[in-house]
Amino acid sequence: MLGEGLEKGGAFMGSAGDYGQSSLVLLGAPLDLTVSFRPGTRFAPAWIRQVSVALEEYSPALERELSEYAYYDAGDIILPPGNLRESLGRINAAVASILADGKFPLLLGGEHLVTLPAVEAAAGRYPELAVLHFDAHADLREEYLGERLSHATVMRRVVEVVGGDNVFQFGIRSGTREEFSFGRSSTHFYPGEILPALAGVTGRLEGRPLYVTLDIDVLDPAFAPGTGTPEPGGCTPREIFQVLYLLAGCRVVGMDLVEVCPACDPGERTSLLAAKIVREAILCFGRGS
Repeated sequence: MLGEGLEKGGAFMGSAGDYGQSSLVLLGAPLDLTVSFRPGTRFAPAWIRQVSVALEEYSPALERELSEYAYYDAGDIILPPGNLRESLGRINAAVASILADGKFPLLLGGEHLVTLPAVEAAAGRYPELAVLHFDAHADLREEYLGERLSHATVMRRVVEVVGGDNVFQFGIRSGTREEFSFGRSSTHFYPGEILPALAGVTGRLEGRPLYVTLDIDVLDPAFAPGTGTPEPGGCTPREIFQVLYLLAGCRVVGMDLVEVCPACDPGERTSLLAAKIVREAILCFGRGS
């Protein structure tokens, strides 16, 4: 059972009040300690919840609605300001608890480093775990400004947890020469490619437990300007929704959505897009009530 150390605020639209009866759990991880350009991701979980009420509960694409699903919003993990390792430990413990209860964790970041403790928890429960990474940035640096734990190094650390052959990276369009070289040699690396590349690997992933990490900056900043490190040349929202629909038939066991920065989000359109991604993810990966 998910324990203490959580702060409850406004809940995502339609969420149930009963953790025990829910198959999917929303969990905020407002980590904001290693961002390299514009900070503010710690406010994203609350903002995504707040704007969710602007959306309908019904998805025309899936012909399902949230009222048919039992999902629980656990609130935000309380993270001690300035203490990175303790924060990562608390995220790991919370995700591990959700998984131990047989539920699907859907983590709302926060910066991208929240993926590392979540993947560690998932890999502890599912030894054959594969990680699907959708991002503008490779995040494969060995270190960034002397630090091994950073949102710029998170996927390098994930490779150390699950092995490069179990990491699939899509949409990458930014990184150092060394990162691109490492990705091409050590992971399944599809720079600039999303749907065709994903469709090409789903067969080999059939039946395997999958963890999905989605950095909002995989989208072009024309659609998602509210992020700390925007990178021109990204994909459209329609492509990301198609990713979810394609993965709905796979064994996805956990997911995170990271790097929304409300302070950089004119008109709240990035938060609204994130909320719609969350809605579609619930309908794709949750179980009907």
